[in-house]
Amino acid sequence: MTAPHTAAPHTAAPTAGQAPATDRAALSDRPTALLVMDRDTFALQFDRDELDRLHALVDLGDPVVLHELDTPEALDRLAGAEVLLTSWGAPALDVARLDAAPRLRAVLHCAGSVRGLVGPETWDRGIVVSSAAEANAVPVAEYTLAAIIMAGKKAPFLAATARLDRDGWSQSAGRGVLSNRGRTVGVVGFSRIGRRVVELLALLDTAEVLVSDPCADASEVAAAGAVLVPIDDLLRRSEIVSLHAPALPATHHMIAARELALLPDGATLVNTARGALVDHDALLVECSSGRLDAILDVTDPEPLPHGSPLYELTNVMITPHIAGSLGSETRRMSSHAIDELERLLDGRALATPVTPAGLTVSA
Repeated sequence: MTAPHTAAPHTAAPTAGQAPATDRAALSDRPTALLVMDRDTFALQFDRDELDRLHALVDLGDPVVLHELDTPEALDRLAGAEVLLTSWGAPALDVARLDAAPRLRAVLHCAGSVRGLVGPETWDRGIVVSSAAEANAVPVAEYTLAAIIMAGKKAPFLAATARLDRDGWSQSAGRGVLSNRGRTVGVVGFSRIGRRVVELLALLDTAEVLVSDPCADASEVAAAGAVLVPIDDLLRRSEIVSLHAPALPATHHMIAARELALLPDGATLVNTARGALVDHDALLVECSSGRLDAILDVTDPEPLPHGSPLYELTNVMITPHIAGSLGSETRRMSSHAIDELERLLDGRALATPVTPAGLTVSA
């Protein structure tokens, strides 16, 4: 049986818009926790192993999980909850819901972005927030590496043309060098995913890995195995470009007609980040001409309209937003959130805290 835990008050200096956590009572010896997410997500992310871990750490009460927070039953559970474990389908923690949870001390998100879930009022009350975005970065980076390798061989595009030309392998002619050796790969955004992609690219015999990110430190980029350059330089030099920037007003259509024109003939654009980073009208022009290829796991809008010409192009591969955590991969995120709960109960700092300042430059 696990020994009781007592969390020490959090004493880190608050960031802008964040009240010191010491303004709130420390967690009790055995705090009450509540899971907030839709039922399908709960079934996907919490099996017996995860629930056994939670039962050893906290009082889960009854019901263990809620998918909304405004019924009398939910309000009763909120009144005693010190920790919320949230995931997909959780309603926003607005002022009224926070008022109903006077003992709430921590929100541990079992998924990626907390945008739309928490706002300044959460930190103003000294509630600490954690996200499993770092765990979600693992499958996205893996998918991206696979996409880059496939792009080097032009495999998705040759597979598409093979469905139309079945008389031989002539479709590979004129597609350039079908190789991953000596490629220059550009990574736009040295985010948690972008950094992982750079590290995974060490598996390939690439000529050079370039990174563009106005917030990145050149020495950290170099330590990961890449070179920090301005974005125009990256676009001009890269044969494959992978996007890993957050969707912010400043990044909307950051890859538009001007930027696409900088890419060399035969280059491939890979987007596993957010569809809004790319001007799809401009991308259609370049891909329709055959000058550029694209691998898109995200689009804008998502999904694309039924009649979008991008669907018809053999040099564009579109997948239905599958790079992120799916199936058993989602339990990596719930396990991460439980790890964070253990850290709080042991009086240790969160491994992946979310702050208002951090949300201005990340997803």
